[in-house]
Amino acid sequence: MVSQVRRHPLAAQAAELLLTRIKAGEWPLGHRLPGETTLAAQLGVGRSTLREAIRELAGKGVLDSRQGAGVFVTALDAKDDWDVVLRRATIASVIEARIAIEAEAAALAAHRRTRADLRILRTTLAARAAHGEPVAEHVDADMAFHRAVLVAAHNEVLVQLFDSFLPRLRLAMIDMLVIRPVPSERADHAAHERLVEAIVARDAAAAAELSRSHLTTLKEAFA
Repeated sequence: MVSQVRRHPLAAQAAELLLTRIKAGEWPLGHRLPGETTLAAQLGVGRSTLREAIRELAGKGVLDSRQGAGVFVTALDAKDDWDVVLRRATIASVIEARIAIEAEAAALAAHRRTRADLRILRTTLAARAAHGEPVAEHVDADMAFHRAVLVAAHNEVLVQLFDSFLPRLRLAMIDMLVIRPVPSERADHAAHERLVEAIVARDAAAAAELSRSHLTTLKEAFA
């Protein structure tokens, strides 16, 4: 196994070698890496290059630099950036993730919605009905409605997850509706109206099921 970095860029090569040693089990999860001077000598790089390599792996969630304590292993492999994962994902898998997020959010919204939330839900529902054409405007209005449901759940993590899906989902929805319009826009909109009614009635079970059913139908349209 190569024990020292021989090519540029040095920091990237040092990060790659560190990750290889972590994957090989040299430093288990939670273990502290050797001191900076020792590790830099092992890799054959300067301390500033080592720090840059550590920052790179910290940004990927592999290492955690704790002031006064050292550098610790927090993952055994580098994960792809979330944006990369979404770009590679199929639309069906994105919608499956939406089902998990939005069905739970709909149930939470039924429990937690405020009067202000209901006003926004009704406003975005009406805007959704008004935007049948062009397709991009309809998709944007639809996304605004679904996001309003997420906001009414009062869980910021769920909102951020939904927001991360939006760019990937928006383009796919526009493409799909241009090629294959929804067979019955009236029935589709009625499903959204029933979801709002369930949230208004604080019927969490119905809200979750309506959200799941609607998104499952959407997923099947992409099949």
